[in-house]
Amino acid sequence: WGGLMGFGMSLVVRLELGSAGGWLGDEHLYNVIVTMHGVFMVFFLVMPFMMGGLGNWLLPVMLGVGDMALPRLNNLSLLLLVGSLGLSCFSMLILGGAAGWTMYPPLMLGEFSPSFSVDLMVFSLHIAGVSSILGGINMVVTLTMSLKSGAGLERVALLVWAEVVAA
Repeated sequence: WGGLMGFGMSLVVRLELGSAGGWLGDEHLYNVIVTMHGVFMVFFLVMPFMMGGLGNWLLPVMLGVGDMALPRLNNLSLLLLVGSLGLSCFSMLILGGAAGWTMYPPLMLGEFSPSFSVDLMVFSLHIAGVSSILGGINMVVTLTMSLKSGAGLERVALLVWAEVVAA
């Protein structure tokens, strides 16, 4: 669902940039969509896909193990994404950003933002980051356990080699 949301936001951004007069007609909403597109694609598609979301069923199959080392930790990482998504969506409903809503202070042209939408979004990013770290810990522990299973290095799953080399 994260990929579909990001794809939809990407289409809206392309429609807005492709029209001369502005398709949305609201700079605040456009800034929200541009920022949320990046957040969704990184924290709700790439990180859960690589570390957390598929960890309950696909990664154990690819590793040849029964389950992830810490299945409850994986579930917690997924639940944190729900809270992060809620804060992100709530932050876009709050108006009052000085130069349009943005989570990047350099883009605000040094103007003061009286709203707390930026604070909510930054907190949402921190929660999503914690979720990614928990998923990463789970994956590293699972990979380490599969490497120490007593089998020779030639019998280690290809995914383990790919993750070790990439890390």
